[in-house]
Amino acid sequence: QLQASGGGLVQASGSLRLSCAFDGHTFLRQTKGWFRQSPGKEREFVAANTWNGRSTSYADSVKGRFTLTSDMAKNTLYLQMTSLEPSDTAAYYCVVRDGGIKMSVRDYPHWGQGTLVTVSS
Repeated sequence: QLQASGGGLVQASGSLRLSCAFDGHTFLRQTKGWFRQSPGKEREFVAANTWNGRSTSYADSVKGRFTLTSDMAKNTLYLQMTSLEPSDTAAYYCVVRDGGIKMSVRDYPHWGQGTLVTVSS
C-alpha cells in the first residue's frame, strides 16, 4: 500500500528525488511523510504534510534542502532532496497517519519499505 522508490548512490552536494506511491482508496486523506534511519541510529522524522497541502513540516536538519510535494492525481508523494550531505545517508521510509502532522515514530501506523540513499563524500 506504500511503495517507496528513488534511492541510490549520489555524491555530496548532489540531488535525488524519492517517490512513494500510495493506495489512493486507503490513504487519500491522511497525513503523509518520510522518516529515515542511518546505520546505528534511531529512525528520525524528515518531513510530512497534510493531505490538503495546507501544512508541511521539516526536520531542522533538512530545512531549505528538502522539499515535500504530493501529486494527488498520481497518488504519489515526492521528496526532492538537494545539497545532499554524507549525513543524509540512510534508509528512507514513507509513512501515513490519520490526523495532523506528528514527528514521532510511534504516531505513524503505516510504513512502506525503505529505499536506501547513500551520499558519498
